[in-house]
Amino acid sequence: MSGTIQRDEVDGIVEAWVRERPDIHPEPLAIFSRLLRLDRHVKKIRRQIFARFGLEPWEFEMLTALRRQGAPYRLTAGRLMQETLVSSGTVTNRIDRMVARGNARRLAHESDKRVVLVEATLEGLAVVDEAMAALLEVQREHLSHFDDDAAGQLAAYLRELLSSFEATAR
Repeated sequence: MSGTIQRDEVDGIVEAWVRERPDIHPEPLAIFSRLLRLDRHVKKIRRQIFARFGLEPWEFEMLTALRRQGAPYRLTAGRLMQETLVSSGTVTNRIDRMVARGNARRLAHESDKRVVLVEATLEGLAVVDEAMAALLEVQREHLSHFDDDAAGQLAAYLRELLSSFEATAR
C-alpha cells in the first residue's frame, strides 16, 4: 500500500460535521460514507460486467450459488432463496426467468415431488464462469496497490464489521 494518504470528499464531509456539530463526534462517517461510496462504484462495475454477458446482477447471484455447489450444480428453490436472501415469490420469478433464458432448468425431487430443484445448464455455467473471470480481473486491478498482508488485513476488518451487523440482524 502506498505511504501517501490521499484526501477524498469524505474527509471534507467529516471535517464539516466536526466544525458544525462538534458535539456529535462524526468519526464513523469516515468509514461508513466510504463504504457507501464504494458500494455505488462496485454495483456500477458489476452491472457493466454482467451486461457484457447478458446477465442481470440477480441472475449472476443465482448462477454463482448453483456453480459453487459443484456438480451437478443444483439446489432446491428453498436453498436458493436462502443463498440469495430473497422471498419465495421472488426466487420463483427469478427461476422462471432463468429457465426461459436457458441458464437453468427445473427438476422434480426424486423422493419429494413438492420440492423444486434448480440446476444450472451448460450455457448458464459457461456464462457465469466468464462473467466471474471478468469480475475478478477488475476487482484484482482495484486491489493491486495493496500487498498481500494489507489485503488480508482489509478483509479481516471487513469480516469483523460485517459480523457485527449480521449478529444484530438475527
